[in-house]
Amino acid sequence: MTTVGIDAVEIWTGKLKLDLPETFAPAQGDDPEKYTKGLGLEASSFPDTYEDIVTMGANAAKRLMDRKGLAPDDVGRIDVATESAFDNSKPVSTYVAGCLEQVYDGDFHHANKGERKFACISGTQALDDAYNWIAAGRNRDRAALVIATDTALYARDSSGEATQGAGAVAMLIDEDPNLVALSHEQGYGSADETDFLKPQQQFPSVDGKRSMQVYLARMREALEDYESQVPTHPDDFAYVPFHTPFPGMVRKAGLLGYRHILRNTDLEDAVADEIGRQPRQESFEDREAYEEAIQAYMDDLKGTDRYREWYDATIEPTLSISRQVGNWYTGSVHLARASALKTAAETGRGLTGETLLVASYGSGAQAEIHAETIQEGWKAEIEALSIDEQLRRRYDLSFEEYEEVHDAHNHDLDREVEEFTQPSGEFVHAGWGRMNERKYEYVE
Repeated sequence: MTTVGIDAVEIWTGKLKLDLPETFAPAQGDDPEKYTKGLGLEASSFPDTYEDIVTMGANAAKRLMDRKGLAPDDVGRIDVATESAFDNSKPVSTYVAGCLEQVYDGDFHHANKGERKFACISGTQALDDAYNWIAAGRNRDRAALVIATDTALYARDSSGEATQGAGAVAMLIDEDPNLVALSHEQGYGSADETDFLKPQQQFPSVDGKRSMQVYLARMREALEDYESQVPTHPDDFAYVPFHTPFPGMVRKAGLLGYRHILRNTDLEDAVADEIGRQPRQESFEDREAYEEAIQAYMDDLKGTDRYREWYDATIEPTLSISRQVGNWYTGSVHLARASALKTAAETGRGLTGETLLVASYGSGAQAEIHAETIQEGWKAEIEALSIDEQLRRRYDLSFEEYEEVHDAHNHDLDREVEEFTQPSGEFVHAGWGRMNERKYEYVE
């Protein structure tokens, strides 16, 4: 079968920046290292007052289409993944298509459009949908456009406030892709959980400790399910991009994943002289004693040179963009992939034919594990990204300005706040229509 995967990717970050150690920490009376060392974050991206999930998604999509020389007739499917939707009926993808039709000849009337919701994992689910649509031969030689776009705002003074972020990732899914080819095999871990949810409200209700536990439990289940189809080894993967609500959570997930795929390999034997072999559940009379032994083993494993070297080479490069922008919900794991490939391009590493193990997660809760094979054209695609320039050009908010823009995006408040940046060559939110729908226009 012809390979199917991600042909190209584009990123659009919110145009405002909140510096966590320099601006947020002093205002909160916190040690800056609470954010830089604890959470692993340097800054958050915010949307300006004329930005929202539609403008960010449409701007990322336009940048992608322009770079690839695409017209509407080349795209047969537009899927938007978001957990920041503002309408319970009309999908964000229709708004995005309407924006794009303002600037291209032709229209997307022929294209299938939809909106995916399952917290942060829905971006990967939309990617899976596009893969299946093409693999089934239903695409009529057209590509799919998958957009993950979110404004991850939390209530002021809540535990998640420092992890906020806003932006969009647009991906072109096609046959014979230039970037990565997706594996047929997938692993899943899913359960009915209430770790993070928004029951008819804008800001999430979060049980932070429970959310961490659920994230790790579902990741373990997904990895076990994936390994039931494909044996794995720590050295099999060039990088392991995880869903990244904040890098500190990925530190825990990386250790869990390494411990799991280390089992019954030559590497487990190699570290046995230093910390012993992993505990096996059958050696313990009860689950509690086994879990205590596993935790002690993981504490020892974390301190080994072998693990630290693996983490620094395989996980750390996936976090570079997220450290500067915060949590993008549905786009976070796709930022992690881009971060890893960007690091490889900058350091001159050859990756063609190597493998990524991509670990997605969404609260509520579900994890998915799949592999991606890096294609020959990956470097040119990654080097075409402008994310560094976008990050440099962000407006650096004072704390008082941050409070203003947070209120401006709070649906429960009616705040008129002047824009902080001047739009140019992009879609903007331009007001409201007769049925209270959002209106958009392109600013040259």
